[in-house]
Amino acid sequence: MTQMVIHHKVKDYDAWRPGYDNHAPSRKAAGISGGEVFRKADDPNDVVILFEVADEAQARSWAQSDDLRSAMSKAGVVGQPRIDFIH
Repeated sequence: MTQMVIHHKVKDYDAWRPGYDNHAPSRKAAGISGGEVFRKADDPNDVVILFEVADEAQARSWAQSDDLRSAMSKAGVVGQPRIDFIH
């Protein structure tokens, strides 16, 4: 099973979360499910999300998409996110 891990900082977690939740249809269409959200204990605006991936090539394409970049920008992601695929 392949999993995708996204790590990024957000301006304000409470403002970011609705944007993340509303982007679920895009993730589902790309074969990405799960989406366990974790926050650092000492910085709640430092977010790590763990997803399950049905098709790694499709998920990699989604991770590079303008759709994701736009959604992250609108939700308040700060800087460049780190996206890793693990097996």
